[in-house]
Amino acid sequence: MVKRSIVMLSALLLVTGCGDDEDTPRAAEGQVELDFWTFWGSETRRPIIEKMINDYNESQDEVFVKHTFLPWGDIWTKNLASIAAGNPADIIVNDINSVAQRADNNQVTDLSTYIDDEFMDQFYPNLRETVEVEDGTYAVPFNTDTRVLFYNKTAFEEAGLDPEQPPETWEELEEYAKQLDIKNGDRYEQIGFYPLWGSFGADAWMTNADDGRGFVEDGEVTVNTEKKVEAMEWVAQWRERYGGQTIDALTAEFGSEQANPFINGQVAMWVDVGTFYTQIRDYGDGMDFGVASIPAFDESSDNWSTGGGFVVEIPAGSDHPEEAMDFIEYITGEEAQKYWATENFDNVANIAGSEAALEELEGQEQEVFSFLNDNLAVTRTYPLTIEYPETVTKINPIVDRIMLGELEPGEGLDQAQKSIEQDKR
Repeated sequence: MVKRSIVMLSALLLVTGCGDDEDTPRAAEGQVELDFWTFWGSETRRPIIEKMINDYNESQDEVFVKHTFLPWGDIWTKNLASIAAGNPADIIVNDINSVAQRADNNQVTDLSTYIDDEFMDQFYPNLRETVEVEDGTYAVPFNTDTRVLFYNKTAFEEAGLDPEQPPETWEELEEYAKQLDIKNGDRYEQIGFYPLWGSFGADAWMTNADDGRGFVEDGEVTVNTEKKVEAMEWVAQWRERYGGQTIDALTAEFGSEQANPFINGQVAMWVDVGTFYTQIRDYGDGMDFGVASIPAFDESSDNWSTGGGFVVEIPAGSDHPEEAMDFIEYITGEEAQKYWATENFDNVANIAGSEAALEELEGQEQEVFSFLNDNLAVTRTYPLTIEYPETVTKINPIVDRIMLGELEPGEGLDQAQKSIEQDKR
């Protein structure tokens, strides 16, 4: 492994390539240069990941990591093309739920040679499970997320609801929404809630209702279950209740930041990822809001939420896997993960890093971040499976047809179940 030392930036030998910006750092003579691909190019995230890279570069003098930004979407196709061409990146940020498919397709390096169980014990168990395929470990978890219910406390008070008592079940969610709806003639000035707005789709409501069970469990397709059908019926009736034209028209108006319908008061309850808090903080003009778990299907159910996230991995064919793994260990370690969490208000994969970030945050940020960390206990990731790789693409069109009234929920989910089973690999 790379020997770590304290190296001042001024002591680094910086060289430049022909035609490049003369201020762009390059590897010094004798250093191994690694190309690290990410899609983090925003004004918020790019400086953070690049500081982490610079800190690593300054911590030792054997390896130099350069950052290559590629837009969302482009990074995945270019990654596969570069692997096929034999000139991949050294390290890449990739989707946590599709690690097994890349491992099965020999598109990613097995890291078992470089890490052990003690190293992997740093990460939340459910995230570790997504990167371990059979006897190999094909990525290291970097960050994750969880979905929660944001609710407008002022709107609750105006509707006669207790702002400290958010809905706990689907039944209560419906009742609260009715009280929170404000209609002026044919137009809604405020909608209490709509389940497909935000970041919790029909698939998530189905797994929430079905005790957290995904669409493939232990090699068995579990799409057309009684509770998932009931959940799909429940989701569809919300569109009928408000009217498809109303929902479509309002959806077309929505935007982000100040134009987000929860932030500007058009919607009183909204399900989203935890980092949505930062939009409320920055653009909500002092909005009084609460955060709660996703309401449970009924009083006997848990508050199941869905999660995703990203990993760092070494594409198959990388020339410097040992050095790449050293960098991965650095940016997934406690200190780097604490920095990412506090600067991005993001759930990180490293348990100690997450706990350290919580101690560093203050006030409302600490309160919300603590709630998000606790909510990870009822949050499941749903990795794509090797046996049924087309599960999502089979279900989504069926859900769309159900929402448009072209299929009954039971009929549609039965079609999806059979189609998925027929395509088993």
